Amino acid sequence: MFACGGSSDSTSSPTAPSGTCTTGSNVTTIVITSSGAVCPANITVARGAQVTFVNQDKIGHDMFSDPHPDHNDCPEINQVGHLEPGQSRQTGNLVIARVCGYHDHVLFTNTALQGKITIQ
Repeated sequence: MFACGGSSDSTSSPTAPSGTCTTGSNVTTIVITSSGAVCPANITVARGAQVTFVNQDKIGHDMFSDPHPDHNDCPEINQVGHLEPGQSRQTGNLVIARVCGYHDHVLFTNTALQGKITIQ
């Protein structure tokens, strides 16, 4: 697995060291690893937080809110959209307490690219 760290700039590369998956409280970054999985898949954030998605895979990914194909449960996640390899992008502010599922729109059946953001 690769690190779950990075920047909010849509063109920057991840900056955390490789080989680890950051989990626990205060994690607001989800990495798409070189093995094609999200790391960590499920996180909990405070209301008002933004979550950064970082693509460390060799292919592009299209990250959107559940359900597929409507993507209307948590539209703030849809701001991530398409990420080329090496890109990162943030969700909008997640202000409503709820659980938001997300997935890769193109590879929507791939459970390795699915997860949940719990907003408290």
